[in-house]
Amino acid sequence: MGKKACIETFGCQMNVHDSERMAGLLEQAGYELTPAVDDADLVVVNTCSVREKAEDKLFARLDALGGPPEGRPLVAVTGCVAQQEGSRLLERSARVDVVVGTQALRRLPLLVDEAAETGRRQVDVNPYDDVSFPLGIAARRDPVKAYVTIIEGCNDYCSFCVVPYTRGHERMRPAPDILAEVRDAAARGHREIHLLGQIVNHYHDPDRPERDFAWLLHQVHAVDRVERIRFASPHPRHVDRRLIEAMRDLPKVCKHLHLPVQSGSSRVLQQMRRRYSRETYLQLVAEVREAIPNIALSTDMIVGFPGENPDDFEDTLSLTETVRFHGMFSFKYSQRPHTLAAKRMPDTVPEGEKTARLMRLQTLQRGIQVALNAERVGDDVDVLVDAHSRRRPQDLSGRTTQNTVVNFPGRSDWIGRTLTVRVEGAGPHSLRGTAIRDA
Repeated sequence: MGKKACIETFGCQMNVHDSERMAGLLEQAGYELTPAVDDADLVVVNTCSVREKAEDKLFARLDALGGPPEGRPLVAVTGCVAQQEGSRLLERSARVDVVVGTQALRRLPLLVDEAAETGRRQVDVNPYDDVSFPLGIAARRDPVKAYVTIIEGCNDYCSFCVVPYTRGHERMRPAPDILAEVRDAAARGHREIHLLGQIVNHYHDPDRPERDFAWLLHQVHAVDRVERIRFASPHPRHVDRRLIEAMRDLPKVCKHLHLPVQSGSSRVLQQMRRRYSRETYLQLVAEVREAIPNIALSTDMIVGFPGENPDDFEDTLSLTETVRFHGMFSFKYSQRPHTLAAKRMPDTVPEGEKTARLMRLQTLQRGIQVALNAERVGDDVDVLVDAHSRRRPQDLSGRTTQNTVVNFPGRSDWIGRTLTVRVEGAGPHSLRGTAIRDA
């Protein structure tokens, strides 16, 4: 009987893609992937450390994987918490057999074999600079979308962010490697390409630096069978005219731009080391909307950053009202290990005040989304169908080019097709309607 592996994934799209890569490596090493922990010989917990209590969540999960030593699966911890904690994970939990950092994922099967054969626990959190990955190995389970990493790591060191400490310094993949992976994914039937990087729009081909992110979008756009192109996550200060023009002029590039602002206060933005002000951010929004009138903007927002006073928070509310984002990920500030804010900025905003501010912001944003989505009722929108609806499995779900979720009745064999849907209803997070024809 062959060995079985279960991978549990927490965190961002990059973690999802890392799990696809690890799944492919394990399949190549002879493992069969299973969703059931109880059926697995190996459990891989792929972690995220961006948000609060990530370590606590990990150890709670490890405790749940307990049981008698005989017959229980090996446990490997990978991802950002693994990189952050390293061998300390072995000291804190007897349940961990292997620790693999973010830059050592390709060594997972080797380290697992070594732990199984010798009984010795294995750790590799070394900062490997090589960002290449074998073509065709990633086990992509999504029939429509394909994630393609173009940058690893980050050099910006925003004062609140743990990413440079867990993902390492910025490393660009050569453009030929990226385009080979895009072509391979498209040939396997993936119609939507998601380009990934900590600051994805800072991309430059390491072998030919004049080839920037806008150039890369043009190259991906030219690949046969690619229908849509998305990317995450860009930084506002690297959204230049060339990128705006590429988004305007290339039909396959989706008309959705995620612009993480983090705060509406210039004073707080300076403390965050974001390198733009409220005013320059709003100027960028105006420039983008002038060039691409139908674009949808989304953002990230942190409330309760050290030193944020009531006036700063009111600036966040007023910026939100001014921009009218189509979507927002909003969070209470929490200290992350090693960051400048954790070392030098006392967490001065009381937890209750953070919660109250977050609720005010989310209530405002929900109202904006309800209003924006209500404006689409009666419209015909093109939807790339990618799954069954989460709430109504008998229905289908897909997204518009503006990244709005649309749910509607339909058949399973429509998944992967682009359909025109007439919008008949709207909520804060999605639209609903009826398919009327192929797009």
